[in-house]
Amino acid sequence: MKFKYGLEDKPPIFQLIAFGLQWLAITVPIIIIVGKIVAGISGGSSEEQILYLQRLFFVVGVSQLVQILFGHRMPLIVGPATVLLVAIGASQGFGQSVIDTSIVISGLILALLAATGLFARLRQLFTPRVVATILILIAFTLTPMILNLITSTFGTISPFENLVFSLLLLLGIFAANKLLAPGFWKSTLLLWVIILGSIIYLLIFGEHFYIGEDTKIIAGFFHSLSFDFSVNPGVLLSFLICFLALSVNDLGSIQSVGAMLHTDHMEKRVTRGITLTGLLNVGAGLFGVVGTVNFSLSPGVIASTGVASRFTLVPTALGLMILAFLPKAIAFMGSIPSVIIGTTMIYIMCSQIAAGLMTAFHAQEGFAFEDGLVMGLSLMLSILISFLPQDVLITFPLFLRPVLGNGFVVGVISVLIMDHIIFRKK
Repeated sequence: MKFKYGLEDKPPIFQLIAFGLQWLAITVPIIIIVGKIVAGISGGSSEEQILYLQRLFFVVGVSQLVQILFGHRMPLIVGPATVLLVAIGASQGFGQSVIDTSIVISGLILALLAATGLFARLRQLFTPRVVATILILIAFTLTPMILNLITSTFGTISPFENLVFSLLLLLGIFAANKLLAPGFWKSTLLLWVIILGSIIYLLIFGEHFYIGEDTKIIAGFFHSLSFDFSVNPGVLLSFLICFLALSVNDLGSIQSVGAMLHTDHMEKRVTRGITLTGLLNVGAGLFGVVGTVNFSLSPGVIASTGVASRFTLVPTALGLMILAFLPKAIAFMGSIPSVIIGTTMIYIMCSQIAAGLMTAFHAQEGFAFEDGLVMGLSLMLSILISFLPQDVLITFPLFLRPVLGNGFVVGVISVLIMDHIIFRKK
């Protein structure tokens, strides 16, 4: 494929800004969606949730800039890792300091594995059916959280009304995805879904955006930073397994763009990229926000624009950091109804499942009945654990609850046992 601007080309300043704004329009909805979910899980006042989003915008912006200048040095979107939502949701009740510490330690371990070359040995665990299962597990184990977002009520709005609205909006999203030609509009579909969906929802149900009166926190998220080191072995193990999945996502994203652009020195780019992903997650933990990862949707954007220059993401990174210091703008974006967030998450997770199925069925050795058994048990166990009632979970030993009570962790452990021990291919 021939590109208008290659990897190391620098477009004229106005074109550079225009392309950067396009990347920004794609990145912002993802940050808002994941950030709102995590901020909602941890609770807190509306001002604290705005503060969380400010920190997340800043961390993602810095991560983006560092990766394109010093890491993999390719046009790859960086965003909050959805897989870590699973560990964060399963670790509630153990304290924010335990979660932050687990992200810091897990990020540091990932960075050390990548920098020392040990990560290459771990890659042997990631067979096609393991990777496929992990991709699908992320979607399935987030289902309870998505369901809560869709059915949560405000005022006189009933869960049934929210559910009907969500289903109709979903049909509209998939119809738009089918009808839109590849390009700017399709690449920024999530942005328009959030904007138009929120407007329609507010018109139907009479809701209104709320922007806090006191948002005098333009630089406050620096001054209010604090970190308390606190380790819980069960929570840490849960995060380590989620970081295993995060590394799979990171590796796949870097390699997919590298293959598309026929980039040289890919081994070095992979090593630098994953090492920095680990270190940037350490920074995310110190800032008290969810960690970051390279996103796999970048090749579609590059193909639709014909622009492969990594420098087009510099304005994107700077724009994210500027938004972090605009609490009024963050408050406005953060006031999106939860049903819209939940519905867009369903769409994102459907893409995740599609990627998993493609990985499974396009494997070189084909897809056999045993492959279905390996994946099937892991998926069934993860669903059962994810939907366990709270009164059952509290009967688990406290130190095992973050592991055995986490559907994703149970699913990953079971697929590794099934793939590498019970149904090991000779």
